[in-house]
Amino acid sequence: MSTTGKQLFTTLSRDGRLTLELADVTLPDPTGNQVLVRMEAAPINPSDLAILTSAADFENAEYAPGKVVAQMPEPFNSGQKARHDQRLPAGNEGAGTVIATGDGDMAKALMGQRVACVPGNAFSQYAIADAAMCLPLGDHSSETGASSFVNPMTALGFVENARIDGQKAILHTVGASNLGQMLNRICLEDGLTLVNIVRKQDQAALLREQGATHVVDSSAEDFTGSLSEAIAQTGAFYGFDPIGGGRMVDTCFKAMEQVAAAQLPAYSRYGSNQLKRMFIYGRLDMGPTILSPSYGFGWTLSGWLLTPFLQNAGMETVLRMRQRVVDNLTTTFASSYKTKVDLEGMLTREAILDYRQMKTGEKYLVLPHG
Repeated sequence: MSTTGKQLFTTLSRDGRLTLELADVTLPDPTGNQVLVRMEAAPINPSDLAILTSAADFENAEYAPGKVVAQMPEPFNSGQKARHDQRLPAGNEGAGTVIATGDGDMAKALMGQRVACVPGNAFSQYAIADAAMCLPLGDHSSETGASSFVNPMTALGFVENARIDGQKAILHTVGASNLGQMLNRICLEDGLTLVNIVRKQDQAALLREQGATHVVDSSAEDFTGSLSEAIAQTGAFYGFDPIGGGRMVDTCFKAMEQVAAAQLPAYSRYGSNQLKRMFIYGRLDMGPTILSPSYGFGWTLSGWLLTPFLQNAGMETVLRMRQRVVDNLTTTFASSYKTKVDLEGMLTREAILDYRQMKTGEKYLVLPHG
């Protein structure tokens, strides 16, 4: 028996009109190791906003029940030429109850269970998911497990990446975010030193209450000096940044070089040989990444995405990471939300203008069935 429910779609036309709309979709019966999940909760992550809102003008958009049309400015429209006129689903992750399965053993074992999943169309009432990518939640609710994949696995991925590269300290530029708080708890548990950058004094206080030792406030007058001091104390020449645009990465590299240069036995016109590495894993700032010739040549800037990391990490590592998430959903990997909306509610002007700002600690949770 096929199943019908509402699903959110996003379409960017050639003329730059970005349309978000709800539509009724009929899903086929799952096959093989597929499962059909009645979606009950899904977070709006920054990675979702890349196709949901991007840089479109939602201040002056056309709003109607279940549908929004906004104009995408240049160069962002032509920069997304590859997706023109494609009707795309949205919602990377979520949680719900398995109501039907294919005939694969892995799928059948999940029948009737509440699971977290990454179907790619989580902003829907029903979704087909791969059983291998489902996390059984046990007694946890769907709301508790809705954010159990992207942020937890990303934070664990940072730690795994650091270990692979022989690092004992990490710098993170958005320390008070949901992901940042998870990373802080992981590092405390694993004995890895973490330098947290925050934007406000209350965020610094929040992290310190959670046991963070090295917290630097970017709004403070002595920010650059405090950052250099924290790097000198910890040896954190290895960092992760979700901002992307602007000068944050540049500021981190400068602070790292200042520390490294101070340790040189003699002046070098080429700067220090200390390897300084930053990873950009998001685009909270859609502007260009600005770098300056201020830190020699011993630096590397790379992109970081969860899926390629998991593919390269190997199944044993992935399974170990997943089990750790399930075992600590309400502690280490707990998420908090500013508000909850249904599918129609996430397309209102008030909601879009709010959640697209991606403010720290103000994530939205979507309840597809209300």
